[in-house]
Amino acid sequence: MTIVDAHIHPFIDQENSIAPFGSPVTLDEFMAGLKHCGFDRVCGSVLIRRQCTFEEVRQANRIALKIRERYPDFYVPGLQVHDGDPEGSCRELEIMYHEHQVRWIGELVHYSMGTGEYNSPGMFRIFETARDLEMPVNIHCADLSIVEDVLKNFPTLTLILAHPGDMNTVRERLALIRKYPNACIDISGTGLFRWGMLRYAVDQCGSEKILFGTDFPVCSAAMNLGGVLGEHLTDAEKENILGRNFLRLTKIKI
Repeated sequence: MTIVDAHIHPFIDQENSIAPFGSPVTLDEFMAGLKHCGFDRVCGSVLIRRQCTFEEVRQANRIALKIRERYPDFYVPGLQVHDGDPEGSCRELEIMYHEHQVRWIGELVHYSMGTGEYNSPGMFRIFETARDLEMPVNIHCADLSIVEDVLKNFPTLTLILAHPGDMNTVRERLALIRKYPNACIDISGTGLFRWGMLRYAVDQCGSEKILFGTDFPVCSAAMNLGGVLGEHLTDAEKENILGRNFLRLTKIKI
């Protein structure tokens, strides 16, 4: 069974680590922790833990490429974009897609990086390019009206909503995922530790719309994996969630 963690945040500079208790300290320690869980691939974006510029976003993307150079058979880069320079962001996506074979955008975290609301005119211009390149986009967004605005305007853009959320929010999020054919959800962060949530999500949306993710290093990768393996799911449902869906969306072969 192929296991792909579709939601991590690697770092080179400690200041941009989201590890809450100081570990891992280095990139090697970070990757060792994920390999220890038995993952075949991991994917995610480099974060900047403050309001940033488009040029800083470009540099974060180049750090992601450098990390892939160090772990070429393990790490899949996720890109950042910035609505402060939508045309620059579109060029960045074209370059990353055609010259560097990057196939994933996000997780985008506008609330901490100041990169723009997801339904802003600038971000919509960026999403046009993502749609045309068939690049999935993973976003962190608590306001489901904004998520739905994106889904309505881009019916052929694959949009992955990060995090199920807790009991008070997960039902609304899953209802939205079920409503739109181009919507998916990853199970990183809060939510999976609630027993039965994943079975409920599969029953509501189908296993083809759910991607495995951990949000490592802010969350436990091993605990999230156990949350999938220990749930009452069929082997086919587990395979879809743990890796098959990500590989299908990105067209990556391993």
